[in-house]
Amino acid sequence: MKITGMRVHDIRFPTSRTLDGSDAMNPDPDYSAAYVELITDGGLTGYGLTFTIGRGNDVCVAAIEAMRSYVVGQALDPLDLGEFARRLTHDSQLRWLGPEKGVMHLAAAAIINAVWDLTARRAGLPLWRLLSAYSPEHLVDLVDWRYLTDALSPAAAVDLLTDRAAGREQRLAEIADTGYPAYTTSAGWLGYDDAKVTRLAKEAVADGFDMIKLKVGADLEDDLRRFRAARAAIGPGVRIAVDANQRWDVPVAIDWMKRLAPLDPYWIEEPTSPDEVLGHAAIRAGLRGAGPGGGPIRVATGEHVHNRVMFKQLLQADAIDVVQIDACRVGGVTENLAILLLAAAFGKPVCPHAGGVGLCELVQHFSFFDYVAVSGALDGRHLEYVDHLHEHFVDPVVIRDGRYRAPQRPGFSAQMREDTLTRYAFPNGPEWRIQ
Repeated sequence: MKITGMRVHDIRFPTSRTLDGSDAMNPDPDYSAAYVELITDGGLTGYGLTFTIGRGNDVCVAAIEAMRSYVVGQALDPLDLGEFARRLTHDSQLRWLGPEKGVMHLAAAAIINAVWDLTARRAGLPLWRLLSAYSPEHLVDLVDWRYLTDALSPAAAVDLLTDRAAGREQRLAEIADTGYPAYTTSAGWLGYDDAKVTRLAKEAVADGFDMIKLKVGADLEDDLRRFRAARAAIGPGVRIAVDANQRWDVPVAIDWMKRLAPLDPYWIEEPTSPDEVLGHAAIRAGLRGAGPGGGPIRVATGEHVHNRVMFKQLLQADAIDVVQIDACRVGGVTENLAILLLAAAFGKPVCPHAGGVGLCELVQHFSFFDYVAVSGALDGRHLEYVDHLHEHFVDPVVIRDGRYRAPQRPGFSAQMREDTLTRYAFPNGPEWRIQ
C-alpha cells in the first residue's frame, strides 16, 4: 500500500463565544484541529488530527506540510508502523525544532494517527481491537525504546504483556459489553456561573457519572464558592476532581489545595508547569495527608507532557498518582503505547485527557486497549468526557450510564464530516466569515 496524497485542513470551532473549554490559563479557547487525510493507491483514506485551541493551528498545518516528503509517495508496511513513526520524529533537521516536543511533535501525531486509522480500516477493525490482537512482541517492537531502557526494557515489557495475556479474551468481551467508566468536565468550565455549574453537576450525576471535574486556579474564593455549590448539589458520594491548568507555583499549589481539602477533591490536575518533575513530586508529598481523614489528594498530569521521556521521569520520581495521556500531544498512537507500558510497569492508573475536539473519539481506543492488553485493571481509572462537538465526526463517541461504549466501526474514529470541513475551515469557512 502506498500513500499517494495528503490533504491538510485548518479547522476551528468558535467555542470562545460560549466559554466552553475555559479554564484558569486558557480563558477563551477556540477548539481547533489540524486535520489530515491520507489517500492511498488502494482506494482507502486515513484520517488523523492534532488538537489546538485556535491561534497557532496554522503553524501545526505548516509543520505537517514540512513532513510531506516523508509521507506522500511512501510505501506503508502495516506491520512496521513503529519504523514509520521513527522516520517522522528522527529527521536530522526537523528534529532540531524539538526534539520530539512542541509543534513538530503535534504535527507528527496528526500524521501517525492518520496512518493508524488507515491501518485499522484496512484490517476492518476499530483501532482498540486491532491493537488488542497484536502479540506482546509486536506491540513492543512498535515502541521507540531510545531513552527508556533505564526504566523499562523491551524484554521486561514483553514479560508484562505476556503476563496480562491470561484473561485477555474475557476482558475484551466484558469491556465491549459494559463499556469504560467515564467522568465529565462539561459541568466545570471556569467561565460558567454558579447556577450553570450546579445544574450541570446534577445532570451529570443523573446521567450516571460518578465523578465530575471543576476548573480552578484563578481566584481562591471563587473556587471555594463554586466547589461548595457543586458538592452541595451532588452530595458526598460523587468524586470531584479539580484542574488548575498549570496556573500555580509549587508552594501556591500546596497551600491552595489545602484550602480546598475539606471539600474532598479527588485529584489536582496540572497544578504547576508540566515540565516541573521535581515540583510535581513536592506537591504530591505536600498533599499526601491533606485530604479528609488524613487521606491523600492525588496529583494528576499529562496533557501537556512533551513525550515518553518526560513521562518516564515523572514515574521514576514518583511525582504523580495519575497518568493522563493525550492522543495528540505526543507522537500519536505509537508513542502512547510506550507511555501505557511505562504506566503499567510503575503501577499507575491511566486516565486520558479528552477535553478537546476529537480527543474523546481518539483516546477511548487507548483506554479500551489498555484494559484488555496492558493494565488489565479498571481500579482508579476514568476516561474524561466533554459533551460538545461530537456531531462533527462520522463515528462519534457513545456515552451511556456514565460509561463509554466500545467503538465498533473500523478505524480510529477520527473522520470529520465533509460539511464540517467546509463550514469551519479557517479563515474562509462560513462560520468564520459571519464574524
